[in-house]
Amino acid sequence: MAEAAPAAGLRIVLHQHAKERSPVPVSSHADRDRVIDVFRKVLVRNESPENFALQAVQEAIKPQKQTVLILDENTFLENALRTLLQELVSSAVHSGERMMQYGQLISEENTRGQIPCLLDIVLYLCERGHVEGGMIFQLLEDLTEMSTIKDCKEVFGYIESKQDILGKQELFGRGKLVMLRTCNQLLRRLSKANDVVFCGRILMFLAHFFPLSERSAVNIKGVFNTSNETKYEKDAPDGVSVDFNFYKTFWSLQEHFSNPASTTLAPSKWQKFSSNLMIVLDTFEAQPLSDDDGNVNNLEQEEEAAFSIKYLTSSKLMSLELKDPNFRRHILVQCLILFDYLKAPGKNDKDGPTESMKEEIKSCEERVKKLLEITPPKGKEFLQSIEHILEREKNWVWWKRDGCPAFEKQPTEKKSGQDVVRKRKPRWRLGNKELSQLWKWADQNPNALTDPQRIRMPSVTEYWKALAEDMDVSAGIEPEFHHKNNRVYCWKGLRFSARQDLEGFSRFTENGIEGVVPPELLPPDVRSKYHAKPSEKAKRAKKEEETKSTATQPEENQATTPPVEGDVGGSGAEVEDGVAPMDSDTAALEEGQKQSPEDSELEAGQIEGEAEAEAEAEVEGESEATVKSETVAEVRAV
Repeated sequence: MAEAAPAAGLRIVLHQHAKERSPVPVSSHADRDRVIDVFRKVLVRNESPENFALQAVQEAIKPQKQTVLILDENTFLENALRTLLQELVSSAVHSGERMMQYGQLISEENTRGQIPCLLDIVLYLCERGHVEGGMIFQLLEDLTEMSTIKDCKEVFGYIESKQDILGKQELFGRGKLVMLRTCNQLLRRLSKANDVVFCGRILMFLAHFFPLSERSAVNIKGVFNTSNETKYEKDAPDGVSVDFNFYKTFWSLQEHFSNPASTTLAPSKWQKFSSNLMIVLDTFEAQPLSDDDGNVNNLEQEEEAAFSIKYLTSSKLMSLELKDPNFRRHILVQCLILFDYLKAPGKNDKDGPTESMKEEIKSCEERVKKLLEITPPKGKEFLQSIEHILEREKNWVWWKRDGCPAFEKQPTEKKSGQDVVRKRKPRWRLGNKELSQLWKWADQNPNALTDPQRIRMPSVTEYWKALAEDMDVSAGIEPEFHHKNNRVYCWKGLRFSARQDLEGFSRFTENGIEGVVPPELLPPDVRSKYHAKPSEKAKRAKKEEETKSTATQPEENQATTPPVEGDVGGSGAEVEDGVAPMDSDTAALEEGQKQSPEDSELEAGQIEGEAEAEAEAEVEGESEATVKSETVAEVRAV
């Protein structure tokens, strides 16, 4: 009983702010002291807990089961170990040693104190399931409550080193709330200005220890920290070189940044914020920073410098702070965060800004981004990083408003072959579902396949209409968007023209794809460029008529000359006269073949028409000659 008094007194001295827990009932003080003595003896053993931890529990508790403690036994063991931990902490305080180094055993392999050894034993028992999993978390909470801030850093270092074991599912489910309470109590005790690194370690541990979907770490309602108040001078001191009205206007913006929700509640408050922000932005634009200012205050050159989380608000420092690019970025980023909150997705119309406010927010946001872009050093890269962060923040907002659904998906269990019933795959008539469905769309499929509306070939005029519009200068279509640049379109059009318009197809060799377009689709100025003039066509028609007349004239002479019987010379003359038309026809054909290059470029359609006309003329000439010869023969017979 004499030993319990110092421990209780120590607990009162160190933790007057903590609420005393109700003592856990035990069977007797003698049994508790016996358990404590057993564990005191094993703490001095320089071995791994695997070799003696379970034997120590069996010796101290004598459990009903050999390896697992029941509920009452767990409670009794936990109470004894908590008492032992208090005695070790009290002894460390009285001896003046560091808590985690008290009773340190120095050997060739490792160096550790009695308190870390006790924690290792309990952690091993919890991990193997010999004792209740939340026991180690309860001891860690008691240890942090009994430790000073300096000792808490070492205790938390031990927690970080055992993070993987503490995060196992069999332990995490039992002690996650106790660990969360322990970390929150530590954060309340720490100074946000002097213990920034330690606070960051705790927050990083919580981020790794708890899953992403843990609701306890999420500010569901979006409550702002209104206690973060920025204090600044209300009255102008003597000897201030800066405009004091601007000084008050500048620092008054922090009231809106600390609680953005209240900015849009009243129109008067929004007008005040908007006017003050305009004054600050005008000042930033009137006093741009040079690259030299950015190099002097470059963060990369001050890696070892310590920065506070809040800037000083003295009016005497105002002129120097305005020349600091990092200070400007700090204020401008606060503006973007405020605007991003006001434009947050899913906000109700009642709570959101009005239309006039949205226009002002848009114009102010553009000015803020321009200022960030021109602020050295690396203004464009900094602005891109901020925009990327704010864009990802929208996903976080949506996730919170959807009720924080879990990101992790549980793996699907593979069922055994007996449990799985093999389903017969459906058989389709045409191989798969899509083809069978297409086949059923028409009642009579052969008729559907031969339907003329199924595949319709456009006419030449209809097909070349798009290219004709491109050739019209008044349409104003840029050359890079013309259809003549589309090779597939041109190839299809040439195939249509070869089948339906030989005249237009023949113009491809001289004028290219634009010459194939029918003339009736083109405006007059474009048509004269790619098609022949009427006077030239008349000249060509006249030459064709002369060629026809020279071809038909010898045939008529042959038909009207009567042959003379028994006159060999006459017969020879007749033969010569009869040969002459053939020679003239040959000469005419040769003359036609030796026409100028312009005549050789006649349309294929006109050439076919002329050939037909010549064939008809020859047939008519032969028929007339036959009739005349028969008449002469009848006369001679008479």
